[in-house]
Amino acid sequence: MSKRDYYEVLGVARDASERDIKKAYKRLAMKYHPDRNPDDVQAVENFKEVKEAYEILTDSEKRAAYDQFGHAGVDPNRGGGFGGGAGADFGDIFGDVFGDIFGGGRRGGRAGPARGNDLRYNMELNLEEAVKGVTKEIRIPVLATCDGCNGSGAKAGSSAQTCGTCHGQGQVQMRQGFFAVNQTCPTCRGKGKVIKDPCSKCHGQGRVEKTKTLSVKIPAGVDTGDRIRLSGEGEAGEMGAPAGDLYVQVHVKEHAIFQRDGNNLYCEVPISFATAAIGGDIEVPTLDGRVNLKVAPETQTGRMFRLRGKGVKSVRSHAVGDLICKVIIETPVNLTERQRELLRELEQTMSGSAKKHSPKAEGFFDGVKKFFDDLTS
Repeated sequence: MSKRDYYEVLGVARDASERDIKKAYKRLAMKYHPDRNPDDVQAVENFKEVKEAYEILTDSEKRAAYDQFGHAGVDPNRGGGFGGGAGADFGDIFGDVFGDIFGGGRRGGRAGPARGNDLRYNMELNLEEAVKGVTKEIRIPVLATCDGCNGSGAKAGSSAQTCGTCHGQGQVQMRQGFFAVNQTCPTCRGKGKVIKDPCSKCHGQGRVEKTKTLSVKIPAGVDTGDRIRLSGEGEAGEMGAPAGDLYVQVHVKEHAIFQRDGNNLYCEVPISFATAAIGGDIEVPTLDGRVNLKVAPETQTGRMFRLRGKGVKSVRSHAVGDLICKVIIETPVNLTERQRELLRELEQTMSGSAKKHSPKAEGFFDGVKKFFDDLTS
């Protein structure tokens, strides 16, 4: 029976890139994989056909021969052809393409002792610490290298032996029919070595539980969500393997006065009715102390004042944000009778020229009047 065109099998154009070919192969191989299609003979044949097409078209020499001579150029039974097409292990090709999905690797690849786990420490800072930077001392429970065996897991004077089951590879190959699947060695659990005489302190684990103290330097400008990586400060690896890392996750607590947005700080500043009307100088807080702010006459509530360079210095650049002050006019309370009289006098002096003194209020009530007039017309 004649074979189908390899490009047709994978559903790609003849000028398809290797990336497109791999993408098409992944999709079809997952579709026809025998594990997903038990007892489906046709799916097995389709899977073999897809795999064979992939092997030819991802090999530059085989693809060139196929493009020039067709199937005859890659047929091992004909002169000048390339061998190894349909006879290769499925496990091999899946190790190349699906290793990251199924957790496998190339056939024959060694697992070996595992690197130590990464750890996370949640650190809470106040705003001042986050903006200016701080050095914090933390204590964390970890699995540390055993000092009795230096992490080998073997008793002093002895050493771990090469595993007799996997011969130090950390993996064994299981075959079922024409499938070959790599699995973690059940004897050494992927380490490639076994310990005959374990260390009495760590019982052959090479690691012991302990609490260690670290000094962590927090750079100025960090914010909630930032994390600091301390290389090699995580859990110790198995049997001398590299240690993992420690990630310090930053969370900045809410501040009583300031709110932060990126590199800018925001705060609300209450001012008196008189100051808003006739202007004046007021004191506003910053993280570096108090500063004077000049309030212009006739300032309305909600107006924003920008104090440049009084915000936060970015942790990733030299840019410094601003402090944005929003003034809120505070209605006076606990008035004396004389103060009430003065306010009434003030109101009377402005009653005949409301549009001049309160343009927003006058415009608002004109709009309300028009709204109700339209409803009744």
